Amino acid sequence: MDGHRGAGSRRSDGEGRTGHYQEPDWFTRNVMNRAVAGLARLGLSVRGSRVLRVRGRRSGEWRSTPVNLLTLGDERYLVAPRGQTQWARNLRAAGTGELVLGRREEPFRAVELSDDEKPPILRAYLRLWKAEAGAFFAGVGPESPEEDLRRIAPDHPVFRTERPG
Repeated sequence: MDGHRGAGSRRSDGEGRTGHYQEPDWFTRNVMNRAVAGLARLGLSVRGSRVLRVRGRRSGEWRSTPVNLLTLGDERYLVAPRGQTQWARNLRAAGTGELVLGRREEPFRAVELSDDEKPPILRAYLRLWKAEAGAFFAGVGPESPEEDLRRIAPDHPVFRTERPG
């Protein structure tokens, strides 16, 4: 679910805003993501992995991608380590999605966190997945000072998942 191909780039979100984005390399896109998604579809989670299903913001068609679901206490979060990814932009637009593990499809409502709310979530995410995703956080790690986490927060969308209601 990770891989690194050089420096990040800027990407327009279609609404005139640009944001940090690091595109996955061929191996990540064609081997790792497919393997993790395949395992999740079989009901096997790799350290919290799920398949995120969200409607495309332009097409309205379902899009799927493997994600790491972070659980902190009773709350669950989706972090976009690569930045303004297609899934993050689609989730922001749709406001809802599904997390799939095996035959279980769990609908949810997405609440995007403000940059001020992100540092503890980013720290927890990096504690769990620094080995595979740390390269996307500009040298910031789980032990970095709070001001470093605040500095990178705008580059990484974070969504809290809630039961629809």
